[in-house]
Amino acid sequence: MERAEKKIKILDLPLAHSVVDRAEHLRKDPDLLEALWERAKIIHSDGEKFLIDQESGKLAYLKNFEAPDNGDEFFLGLDSGDPYFLFLSPQIAGREESYKTLREVGGLLDHLQIGLAVHAQGLAHWHKRHPRCSLCGALTAPALGGSVRHCSQCETDHYPRTDPAIIVLVKDRDDRILLGRQKVWPEHRFSTFAGFVETGESFEQCVAREVAEEAGVLVSDVQYLGSQPWPFPASLMVAFEATILDPENARPDGNEIEEIKWFDRDSIIEEIQVGELLLPPKISVARAMIEAWYNQVPAADGSPRTPFNSIEMNESWRK
Repeated sequence: MERAEKKIKILDLPLAHSVVDRAEHLRKDPDLLEALWERAKIIHSDGEKFLIDQESGKLAYLKNFEAPDNGDEFFLGLDSGDPYFLFLSPQIAGREESYKTLREVGGLLDHLQIGLAVHAQGLAHWHKRHPRCSLCGALTAPALGGSVRHCSQCETDHYPRTDPAIIVLVKDRDDRILLGRQKVWPEHRFSTFAGFVETGESFEQCVAREVAEEAGVLVSDVQYLGSQPWPFPASLMVAFEATILDPENARPDGNEIEEIKWFDRDSIIEEIQVGELLLPPKISVARAMIEAWYNQVPAADGSPRTPFNSIEMNESWRK
């Protein structure tokens, strides 16, 4: 069996890039924010989808006078002196076909737009889902450029929450990886194991618990690989790899995970080629971890391995 010669380094994750200065100090000055709005580059979202430029396939920028009449404006930050805002409102009439989800366009975006998009997606979800104060039940309103919702009844400020979740690439001592399939996924989709961190639990404890629950095996040598926001709706995915101690005990839990499979570097290519394996979407942490493992060891003849992109079939953006 082939073995990895070195540990995977910290991963370059697709949604972990941002070049925007969030300029927190500017949020406290409503007059200054209004002045910035007048010359801003504005991203438009209905809370689920973004307005896209049809030529480039990237996020479209509106001028302030192009924004719909009813909606909320949220400050995203500055880049090279240019202010960026999110405008949250229903889709612009007549342009419905130009709206796409972040899952659909994320692979096309540069670092600037990735940073804007994940920030905007998280804010949009949070503002839409938290219109009332959790303490007194009164309506709240955006404040501080959209980074806070303020309750005028009890004067409480509410902040966006981030839910930490682990995602882990598990391997046996022969450097095979174990992937699982959830019932709700598209046919043939397999991915790494993941789950939310519970109250009073460390990341490492969560890794061990989730793998034991979903695949029935014990892990050791848990190593951090990186993190990226996953605003669907409000997660921070923290990535690890770990070694399975008892691979002979691997089995799906039958509830969340309906099937598991072992893969070495040859078998994963074979199953992609025949359409029996659909990899996670390209903007996901899972995809980055699987690709890093695959590329870690060269082919038997010493040549670079065949890229997944060149042989994939039936790409899907569904979760």
